[in-house]
Amino acid sequence: MIYPIVMYGDAVLRQKAGDIAPGTDLKQLIEDMYETMHAASGIGLAAPQIGKSIRLFVVDGTVLEDEPGMADFKKAFINPQMLEEWGEPWDYEEGCLSIPNIREKVARKARLRIRYFDEQWNQKEEEYDGMQARIIQHEYDHIEGKMFVDYLPALKKRLLKGKLTDISKGKVDTEYRIAAPLKK
Repeated sequence: MIYPIVMYGDAVLRQKAGDIAPGTDLKQLIEDMYETMHAASGIGLAAPQIGKSIRLFVVDGTVLEDEPGMADFKKAFINPQMLEEWGEPWDYEEGCLSIPNIREKVARKARLRIRYFDEQWNQKEEEYDGMQARIIQHEYDHIEGKMFVDYLPALKKRLLKGKLTDISKGKVDTEYRIAAPLKK
């Protein structure tokens, strides 16, 4: 099932998502999230972006096969906990399915260590760097109630205010279904 993507301005995107009870069957939801993400040409999708305030996100960087380590980078992260981020911050132009047609440079630390459960509820603790780390950091922010525009300088945010307001009203062209909080 393909869900509509929740747009900027919806309160669910600003809530810290709740933990999922261990052992909960998430197979169908995770399949639906991958299907939704792929239909929108995304490489990551967090549950709040489909209106569910739970600590779950999926990533699929396999389309970035030319980037180191991305050819098989596809997984779900259940109840993740960011343990550590380190390394020299590096800028990269990020976008977001919940903020369509806006891309801005965001500086993020180069490496991270994260603890999470996989789809079979096996606990993992892993380190990631480069593009893998960036995708995880972006999606992790979603379950913490943060968005990439929060990292922008105040002037840049003011310049984007009108576009962000239009997005929250559903006045945006996308190739995918959206759920806009202020759409009349």
